[in-house]
Amino acid sequence: MCVGKALTGGYMTLAATLCTAAVAERLDGPLMHGPTFMANPLATAAAIASTDLLENGTWREDVARIERGLTAGLADVPGSRVLGAIGVIELDSPVDVAAMTAVAVSHGVWLRPFRNLIYTMPPYVTDDADVALICEAMVACASS
Repeated sequence: MCVGKALTGGYMTLAATLCTAAVAERLDGPLMHGPTFMANPLATAAAIASTDLLENGTWREDVARIERGLTAGLADVPGSRVLGAIGVIELDSPVDVAAMTAVAVSHGVWLRPFRNLIYTMPPYVTDDADVALICEAMVACASS
């Protein structure tokens, strides 16, 4: 099984291939992969920090808290929806990436549009004030 992205919470490129010992004994150089599978120290440290956050058991409460903040912050926006720690505003037309990026950055937030969507998936360590700031930026982007 190949796993990636979630190992570092999406912050660094790092992946791992999981297999039985019997399969691992047969793997050889021809199956070598690039930097994503080479366990660089920074990506490995990010993975350890990310998995520690998941193992400490508070992530469920963090997701619920972020969901409440996103729901409150996007409640009055047509086309908005929230599920867990994911907030989305669906627009009627494709996002103007340059304009939206300028608005988001002016609010101190980085958002990544996708087609006609403005969305956020804040890290579980995001505090309530930052969730509110992200919502303000999303609303400003949707209004621009």
